[in-house]
Amino acid sequence: MNTVRLSDADNVITAITALAPGQDGATQAIPRGHKLATQDIPKGAPVLKYAQVIGYAAEDIAAGCHVHTHNLEFRNVDTEYTFGTNLRPAPAPKTRDTFMGYRRATGRVGTRNYIAVLTSVNCSATAARKIAEHFTDARLAAYPNVDGVVAFVHGTGCAMGGDGTGFELLQRTLWGYARNPNVGGVLMAGLGCEMMQIDWLIEAYGLKPGPLFQTMNIQDVGGLRRTVELGIARIEDMLPRVNEARREECPSSDLMVGLECGGSDAWSGITANPAVGYACDLLVAQGGTGVLSETPEIYGAEHMLTARAASRAVGEKLIELIKWWEGYTAAAGGSMDNNPSPGNKKGGLTTILEKSLGASAKGGTTPLMGVYRYAEPVTAKGFTFMDSPGYDPASVTGMIASGCNLVCFTTGRGSAFGSKPSPCMKVATNSEMYGRLHEDMDVNAGTILTEGKSVEEVGREIYEMWLRMASGEKTKSELQGLGDYEFVPWQIGAVM
Repeated sequence: MNTVRLSDADNVITAITALAPGQDGATQAIPRGHKLATQDIPKGAPVLKYAQVIGYAAEDIAAGCHVHTHNLEFRNVDTEYTFGTNLRPAPAPKTRDTFMGYRRATGRVGTRNYIAVLTSVNCSATAARKIAEHFTDARLAAYPNVDGVVAFVHGTGCAMGGDGTGFELLQRTLWGYARNPNVGGVLMAGLGCEMMQIDWLIEAYGLKPGPLFQTMNIQDVGGLRRTVELGIARIEDMLPRVNEARREECPSSDLMVGLECGGSDAWSGITANPAVGYACDLLVAQGGTGVLSETPEIYGAEHMLTARAASRAVGEKLIELIKWWEGYTAAAGGSMDNNPSPGNKKGGLTTILEKSLGASAKGGTTPLMGVYRYAEPVTAKGFTFMDSPGYDPASVTGMIASGCNLVCFTTGRGSAFGSKPSPCMKVATNSEMYGRLHEDMDVNAGTILTEGKSVEEVGREIYEMWLRMASGEKTKSELQGLGDYEFVPWQIGAVM
């Protein structure tokens, strides 16, 4: 088999291997992962993949021709939405699955046990990094239940509108990391004169300073050196308390998994993303939560999600996000079709519509139970959606702030990504890339094509790894030390 057709309604198929002219109906050379027309497509006619429109022929396209950026054009979607017309609740599971997690006083459950050094502003980033770097593996050896001390630093926190969207996003993100169940202790470091005042954050979100939540400002302490020394001393006091945490058996309903994709290719929507979607369905059946994000990467597929909305109000929230993004990109002189990267296109994805249809598959098939703002706490159980940009680090940062205690990341081109405090597993879409980057990939969904495995088989493999990593098994990203530089809050709004 050299090509794959995803629906009888499609007028393109995808090349599993590179095709030469005359091979499998191709009249031109077709790169691996790219599309060829199965029939003549007149100029202006829709091009169909997944039985959905992915664009329109920019010129007459003859059967057998390569279909890509040179002859396929994007148009803004104009969709009539339905609500709750495709509700398929997850079937009751045969077993009740568990994992070994850290049960917190809030009732939520952690899969890791970190001490977080959070910064209110870029000006305290160096202090935070110096504090965290002091706590080497050797210094933490006496505290086996502490996974590490991590600095979460960013490039903003000042020169921003004090009552604008950007300020609110950063507040929610910092609060979300402080409250994430994978964090056992927090030290928050500021400069003192910044817009993002630590005291305001504490007041706005009801944070209570205590032995496991400490704050300080460089200007009040007396400079960088003294701040670093004080920060180290305070974390040394925290360590015995954080180390008291013990793993205990918890139901898988306590898992909240962030569903991410990056470095996508033509196989993302055929192998890895549907497999993750099946894993999400298994988790939802257990009472757990899956969180899809990257609003620009569901553009053109949002009608499929509104049809799964548990209520009209949930579906309309999603449409409001889509309209906001249309206005946001237009105001910046951009287009929603700007999203596919050069790597995406080299891998065979042509338009955002095609990319979105594959990306949304990570959400499985169960009802959409809630739609949330960036870094807003996700409170619903089941399949949910959180607004975010398509930039992977910013998207994952938002999902962790929203409460995700695990992250699952699919990639076709190969992405060197990891996250803390919530561990990230990576799923390869194709066996060729998995072979090259096997040290970075946890699961090879390419076996769906190369070994004939079913989406369900690979999906269960992914779900079972979620349970193991939630119990402490380290992912490839963790073993390579990723996650210290991937904290990237979404920056939006005026910089003053």
